[in-house]
Amino acid sequence: MSASAPLRTPLALVDCPTGLAGNMLLAALFDLGLPAAAVEQPLAALGLAGAFRLRLEQRRSGGLRGQHLEVELLEPSPPHRHWRELRQQIEAAPLEPALQQRVLAVFGQLAEAEGSVHGHSADQVHFHEVGAVDALVDVVGVCAGLLHFGVEQLVCTPPPAGHGAVQTAHGLLPLPAPAVLELAHRGAIPLASSEGFPAGELTTPTGLALMAALASRFGQAPPLRPRAVGIGLGSRTLDRPNLLRLVLAEGAAEGLAADGPSPLWEPLLQQQAQIDDATPEDLAFLQEQLRAAGALEVFSQAVQMKKGRPGTLITVLAPPEQSEPLRQVWWRHGTSLGVREQLLQRWALPRQQLQLNTPWGPVRLKRAQRPDGSWLSKPEADDLIALAQSHGLPLAELRSRVLALMEAEEPGPAREP
Repeated sequence: MSASAPLRTPLALVDCPTGLAGNMLLAALFDLGLPAAAVEQPLAALGLAGAFRLRLEQRRSGGLRGQHLEVELLEPSPPHRHWRELRQQIEAAPLEPALQQRVLAVFGQLAEAEGSVHGHSADQVHFHEVGAVDALVDVVGVCAGLLHFGVEQLVCTPPPAGHGAVQTAHGLLPLPAPAVLELAHRGAIPLASSEGFPAGELTTPTGLALMAALASRFGQAPPLRPRAVGIGLGSRTLDRPNLLRLVLAEGAAEGLAADGPSPLWEPLLQQQAQIDDATPEDLAFLQEQLRAAGALEVFSQAVQMKKGRPGTLITVLAPPEQSEPLRQVWWRHGTSLGVREQLLQRWALPRQQLQLNTPWGPVRLKRAQRPDGSWLSKPEADDLIALAQSHGLPLAELRSRVLALMEAEEPGPAREP
């Protein structure tokens, strides 16, 4: 059922019993009431105004209604470009920062997977593999649509990938598509069985890349109260309704499970380099600059390198969209001739930042809730140090007093510091 008024909800469910495709996801968002301008404006900012037309049509599949979307090209596709060039185009476009980061994350996932299966770097992946106009419309449109509805946590059911073969720019390829399998492998994404389906592609690389970058986790739906349901239809005729359901639901991103919140699945970029020709001061400065450029964690380990020389292995963990800014820091402030990159994934507890008002001054707290409902809380060390210095107290004594206040307080809603 289409939404008659804009809804904003932190939780959404993608139910994809017959697979995932970018146009199905975008059609479901339009079925929920997404304004066309929310998609067309950022695409115009990317220089695609007048390059396409959205052909949205209400159809039926297996007796069930839904929206079917086709992207009609109004001018010839641009020459093939590499992912490096497409990334620069997206970074230079006047997009909202949140939208720009999500679009880069999706295409980054896709480029890494395509590069891996073809045996070259992500930057060398051709435009037709990750950046054709219809893929840009799907990726930008879905990212903009989820932001429009205020979705913070996205849960996706395991999609079937398909079987048989598909015709591509590289010729006839087996199904599941190599990039789909690579995305599933990299993100530990479960794929549902394709048994019983006719031969053909059910999940596209673009569709799975969207979920790999945007979904908090893959699995069955948590307890939820649906507020609106959007239906996106696929183009193929199957022996069952070929549809994707996007459910906007009531409830916060936390506290949906019976006992406590479920851990969130997050993509993570790892960068590493071994260095044996820099001073300790240079290494400390490099790590400081990497943190300033958006790294979540930076740490070092002593290693033995060639010719028996002692060296240092520096490891950076960061959001995938920060890969290029971080590389610039390595080249500017490091002495390594190369940086290794790998996409990882992690399970993380939902976290909050609160402020605790104490007799000595405000202290920021990091707080997370375990799935069993218990809490983990920790005061910010910088705040404790500043207060200990200003009040002339030993740091250990102040920390002990603040921890006692924390234990006395019942967990409540987060407050912005």
